[in-house]
Amino acid sequence: MDKNIILVGLMGAGKSTIGRYLAKQLNKEFLDTDRVIEERTGVDIATIFEIEGEQGFRDREEQIIKELCQLENIVLATGGGSILREENRKNMKEHGHVVYLCTTAELLYSRIRFDKSRPLMQTKSPLTTLRNLLNDREPFYKEVADTVIMTGKQKAAVIVKRVEQAIESHIRK
Repeated sequence: MDKNIILVGLMGAGKSTIGRYLAKQLNKEFLDTDRVIEERTGVDIATIFEIEGEQGFRDREEQIIKELCQLENIVLATGGGSILREENRKNMKEHGHVVYLCTTAELLYSRIRFDKSRPLMQTKSPLTTLRNLLNDREPFYKEVADTVIMTGKQKAAVIVKRVEQAIESHIRK
């Protein structure tokens, strides 16, 4: 698998966890767009949202995705909203095999309900917010994805194996 692998999906879908395992398994470098942004700015994503708003964060994210997609031999975990911008979708499709880690809003909520570092979840009804985000974003995830992997409560190793098999199958086509 020479091509970069780019993981997309909503927050809590497992992009970072699966990405780390997948990179190790395939001997690729793992990168996470949110972590790169935090390292470069010296603050967490929530602080960027607070100071610059979502637009400011999305501008930073777009620049990072453009830059990281130029690298080779990587597994890239992207932010849940990165697919909202056409430029990001274009860069992802052009520079990697895009895998959409798909799951239900209820399962996502069970994974992230106590995580206070997610700005978009600081609402009165986080589950409703997740449902709405999934409804709004899923068409973009599906548009950009070369492979869609349904996830549930399986162990990360099971998902990683399914991703590897799906990519190998896609390459053989």
